[in-house]
Amino acid sequence: MMGKWLPIRRRLGLVFLAVMLMLAATLGWLGWRLLSQDQQLSAQRLAEQRETAADLVVAALERRLSAVEHDLDGAPPSARPRNNLPSPEEALFFEFQSGSVRAWPDGGLLYRPDLTMEPDDFSGRFAAAEDAEFKKLDYPAAIAALRASIDSRDQKVAAAALVRTARTYLKAGRFDESLQAYARLSDLGAVPVGGVPAALAAGAGRLAVFERRNDRASLLVTARALWRDLHSGRWPVSFATYQYLSDETARWLPADERATPPRLALAEGVAWLWERWTSSDEGRSAGRTSVAMPSGPVLLIWRTSNAGLLGFVAGRNYIANRWLPDMKPLLDPRRAQLVMTTDEGHQVAGSVPGSTRPAIRLASTTQLPWTVQVYSAGGEERAWSGRRRLLVASMGVVLALILTGGWFVGHAVARELAVADLQSDFVSAVSHEFRTPLTTLCQLSELLMRDRVASDADRRQYYELLHNESHRLRRLVEALLDFGRLEAGRMPFRFEELDAAALLRQSATDFAQGQQCRGHRFQVETPEEAHLVRADRETLRSVFWNLFENAVKYSPDCDTVWVELAKRGRRVEIAVRDRGAGIPPAEQRRIFEKFVRGSAARDSDVRGTGIGLAMARQIARAHGGEITVESEPGKGSTFRLLLPGLGT
Repeated sequence: MMGKWLPIRRRLGLVFLAVMLMLAATLGWLGWRLLSQDQQLSAQRLAEQRETAADLVVAALERRLSAVEHDLDGAPPSARPRNNLPSPEEALFFEFQSGSVRAWPDGGLLYRPDLTMEPDDFSGRFAAAEDAEFKKLDYPAAIAALRASIDSRDQKVAAAALVRTARTYLKAGRFDESLQAYARLSDLGAVPVGGVPAALAAGAGRLAVFERRNDRASLLVTARALWRDLHSGRWPVSFATYQYLSDETARWLPADERATPPRLALAEGVAWLWERWTSSDEGRSAGRTSVAMPSGPVLLIWRTSNAGLLGFVAGRNYIANRWLPDMKPLLDPRRAQLVMTTDEGHQVAGSVPGSTRPAIRLASTTQLPWTVQVYSAGGEERAWSGRRRLLVASMGVVLALILTGGWFVGHAVARELAVADLQSDFVSAVSHEFRTPLTTLCQLSELLMRDRVASDADRRQYYELLHNESHRLRRLVEALLDFGRLEAGRMPFRFEELDAAALLRQSATDFAQGQQCRGHRFQVETPEEAHLVRADRETLRSVFWNLFENAVKYSPDCDTVWVELAKRGRRVEIAVRDRGAGIPPAEQRRIFEKFVRGSAARDSDVRGTGIGLAMARQIARAHGGEITVESEPGKGSTFRLLLPGLGT
């Protein structure tokens, strides 16, 4: 029967495995398709959002530029209130007239492109006198020669004289007098001396004095003051003057105090347009552009006027602080970010993420000063990544459920097939167990009925055989009925207090006197005193009988069975030991399951139904006890029945 079932079970297992693999493959393919379609839709949606955001940003920037151009065409900056003018740190208005530059707010330009560094003609007159007197080491004479000029009403002459006087004192090592001369020079403010405002020239002179005197503290204080004055836009200077004084002052300042101010880019932008306006007609027409200056990119917008040219220059901070916030309502809902660059590729605003292709609007197409690029800010990618993880997790859960369900179904099918095999073996074993006594009963009954008995001795022997086989059939039937009642939970137990030792000795004696003993000897060791247990006499006796019968059947080469009873704490232990074939470790747990018979029984063709040990365990548990086995192949087995004892 097993040979018939094995190919069927194998085919069923292969078909079931194929179905599960097909389901898993189909689910995986569907999941991959869903992910691919979702990714494509997400990428398309992102591209549409970028394109829409780019068009909206271009339109918004054009409105901003048009507003500035409208301001240039309207009232002049000089007529506007100061609160309507931009911050000089971010942007300014300027005007070119015949040979001069004006800027608003006042002091917005750090240097003037219309100024030069050429010294005044009168400054050379003092140099010759000073040098002549200095060579003679006649300091009083040199000072006297200059003092008359210092008192002159012409401030330019006085400023030049003060410079020569301060230098003469410095050469003579008279530092205090030199500082006093520079202090008087500083009071002249914007009066030019050698092309430099007197206030700035005085600051540079004081640096030289403190450097000569090696006064580091005063050097730092003076350098900071000169740096502030130079970058305040208060004094008109040329680019060369600004660069010289800036470099000279920066020598004494810490690195964190000599950073390039944002206003420098504005002055560089004005100078760039001034050069074009003065050198050719190219800059005289209206226009807008973004130029990358050494100090940063600037936006330039200009218009021609009756007097010359009126313009607007803005740095990167103006764009970031005034214009870009208005772009956020256009970009944020579409999860986009803006990058603006000049024609040369210099970055004006934003940073390139490099993760996706941008929507690009070229400056040549939009007529804007910048090329506009709109990138995805990553929010949609994160959302798509979240959806992908959710979808993958859902597919994983479904796949796990399918595999788990498949495993349970396969396990249940395998279990049912195994039970079917066991039931088939059980029916075969029971049929075999019934066939032998029935055959004997039929043969003996026929002989007695036909009166074919040779003698009275044979007749008595036949009656004895009929009696034994009838009892054997009765025991088989009762065992099957008891097993059915145990399985259904309807087994009636009549518990009473009894002596387990006496019942064990009586059961061993009765078993040894029957034909089922097969000539085996039972060596019973029990204590003399009573060991009381609360048990059902007949069912407990059937357990003893089953253990004795197994010990006899599976130890044909050893005619002794050892039976022991001992007290183990509060429990009574009954051990039945043989030296038979033994039970492999892998089978020691399964032999207590219904219909299961060990490999030793199948190999040695020992008859049995496979329900004896299952009944024994259920009866033991019904009594609050347990039954265990210790066995080693080839060395025999020991079955231990543990029952709760009564008393101490």
